[in-house]
Amino acid sequence: MSGQLDEPALPLRTKEAEAEGVEKPSPKNSKQPMSKPQKNKELHAEQSKGDSANIQDTESKNPTTSQLPDFIQKRNQLFDELKRKHDAEVLEKEHPVINVVLDLGLAKDGIPIPAMPVAAKAWESTPGSFLKHVDKDISSDVVVAKVDGKELWDLHRPLERDCRISYIPFTSPEGRNVFWHSSAHVLGEAAECQYNCLLSHGPPVEQGFFYDMAIAGGQVVKESDWSPLESKASKFFKEKQPFDRLHVSIPDLKEMFGYSKYKMYYIENLLPPEGSTVYRCGTLVDLCLGPHIQNTSKIKAFQIMKNSSCYFRGDKDDDSLQRIYGVAFPDKKQMTEHKKFLDEAAKRDHRRIGVEQELFFFNEMSPGSTFLLPHGTRIFNALQKLLRSEYQKRGYSEVQSPNMYDSDLWKRSGHWQHYSDDMFVLDVEKKKWALKPMNCPGHCMMFSHRERSYRELPLRMADFGVLHRNEASGALNGMTRVRKFQQDDTHIFCTQDQITEEIEGLFDFLKCIYGLFGFPFRLNLSTRPEKFLGDIATWDVAERKLKDALNSFTASGGGQWVLNEGDGAFYGPKIDITISDALRRDWQCATIQLDFQLPQNFDLEYMTGDTPAKAKSAAPDEAREDGAGALPKTPGPGRARPVLIHRAIIGSFERFMAILTEHFAGKWPFWISPRQVLVIPVMPAVNDYAQEVQRLFKALKMYADVDVSGNTMQKKIRTGQLQQYNFIFVVGAKEKESRSVNIRNRDDQETQAQGELVPLDEAINKLKALKKERRLLNAI
Repeated sequence: MSGQLDEPALPLRTKEAEAEGVEKPSPKNSKQPMSKPQKNKELHAEQSKGDSANIQDTESKNPTTSQLPDFIQKRNQLFDELKRKHDAEVLEKEHPVINVVLDLGLAKDGIPIPAMPVAAKAWESTPGSFLKHVDKDISSDVVVAKVDGKELWDLHRPLERDCRISYIPFTSPEGRNVFWHSSAHVLGEAAECQYNCLLSHGPPVEQGFFYDMAIAGGQVVKESDWSPLESKASKFFKEKQPFDRLHVSIPDLKEMFGYSKYKMYYIENLLPPEGSTVYRCGTLVDLCLGPHIQNTSKIKAFQIMKNSSCYFRGDKDDDSLQRIYGVAFPDKKQMTEHKKFLDEAAKRDHRRIGVEQELFFFNEMSPGSTFLLPHGTRIFNALQKLLRSEYQKRGYSEVQSPNMYDSDLWKRSGHWQHYSDDMFVLDVEKKKWALKPMNCPGHCMMFSHRERSYRELPLRMADFGVLHRNEASGALNGMTRVRKFQQDDTHIFCTQDQITEEIEGLFDFLKCIYGLFGFPFRLNLSTRPEKFLGDIATWDVAERKLKDALNSFTASGGGQWVLNEGDGAFYGPKIDITISDALRRDWQCATIQLDFQLPQNFDLEYMTGDTPAKAKSAAPDEAREDGAGALPKTPGPGRARPVLIHRAIIGSFERFMAILTEHFAGKWPFWISPRQVLVIPVMPAVNDYAQEVQRLFKALKMYADVDVSGNTMQKKIRTGQLQQYNFIFVVGAKEKESRSVNIRNRDDQETQAQGELVPLDEAINKLKALKKERRLLNAI
């Protein structure tokens, strides 16, 4: 299963008609227009001939087709039968005129291009047929269409209703995902031809794509297999294999993929009762939600990057599979640039730097748990100190909550029903308990442990507590994906009238923290999904308040925000914040989520002060179906339900440290650096002065080391440079006598051969200021 699906082939039309989006009769029939059934039957006959020709053409071009095992040939035959039937049904449908508007975005000069209405027919016109209206420089980069700003749509898939169409280029994240997803299908086709294997799934990932497969006899993929796979893929690109989409019922899917227990798992456990879509690309037919590129000729550069073993579903108790990673581009120059990017990313890999700088390590005795060494802990503490200083300025109260709770708490919060598989569950005294994966239920208990007044709101609870999430072993990845972590978790309890002001305060918090590290960031508002809790009126109010805060942020120079319709959490709208690092990679660390459900689940109330508060009724309440206590009551007179805002700025400390490591390539800003100053004596006679200098800086809570080893001065300096000390102080008899230091600045090459002689008191004051001001530039 690749992670996406597709749709019907078109009735045959002339090229001119295709461009206009309408069917055009041939000249010989123009005098006597056919009735719709007669015309469709003849078109169906023509298309059937075309389908047969296409199948024969594919088989003639691809001699491996007849060599494929019977189960693959039968699968493809069933697809062809169902596709012909579907195409005939499409021809019989009414093709009414529909209203289609093209949203062509911005012109080269940045000016918006006016929306363009176009003539179109349902089940006939495709987004690709309108590309003639798009500038060639833009259309050549288009990968897929988007309908009504929500649904990605194949360029060659017929439209079905009135809609607004925009075009997504390869240069956008969505476009790259579609392109790499299609490239994964080509890899899957090559793998089936080479190994006669059982494919599992092949999704796009951050830097390309992969496909998982089970090969008969436990065969493993070898690096010598890469070239033959790439050769096969190259052949498929030249064949211009189209991506044909088809919706298939569950019974037909089971017949189509009954040979594979992996596909059957997806069919029986992940698909809706009405079935799902499959795509055909050459000899590959695969479960897939799509969408895809129009055909394989769009892929101009393709390379296999690595292979490894993995577990089906990421479960170590399940089958071991082979995984092949690849990357592809619509331009060969982009492949060259990508390889340069990978080289730089490898140099910055936090796992490598973490070992070299002795920041952290991992051990199989506790998979997914970071062992933070002293120098790594220094970075952690600097981040925590930064946040605590901001909490004090911004009216936050730091709390500590338990690590383990009775399962009844998680049932009441709703996490047990939806999240228990990702929790570490323990049996204690014949009861189920779980280590906390998040802090919100505990903070709700803190809010409700006594009466609350509106005068206390907003109440901002901050918690650095340890969290545990039972991530699959195959998903663990250095410090970016762990099982044990801490985060700057905060929950704000406020009134609805306070929402906008609180959100604006959080935007200022974001600017403050991310600005210190040089991170630009983008804001994305996700609104009410199809399945949601609560009433629409409350959602509308909340979304309006978030939009007001976002517009205010934009007006103050904070940049544009993006609307993601229908992508909110089921309990409330949210704002996701994406930062970009030095390599222009995107990371989501911060999130701001409004929650109406959890305050209701925990029956949270505060006294409004509007009327005299009445005591809570002691009458028994209706029990919950899940057995987790009573159902929440409607707040009585003089009481109201608070709104809960979940928020994190840096998110997981571990993940943020990994991002910072790669962002700075291990060259830490002075204020957060675990190695700030290295003092090197030129000769043993000045060791006492070097150690005095060290003591002075340590007394000011700076990390200063001294090298009194027997190594040469040049080797000491080189070692300090490799360890990325911000400043190296070289001291000799002259420096001792004048109470000065010769300073080499890590980021100033002019000081490396011969440092700058600075009085000791002046050096102390300059470094104190550098640390206090948390400057990004390593300069004094």
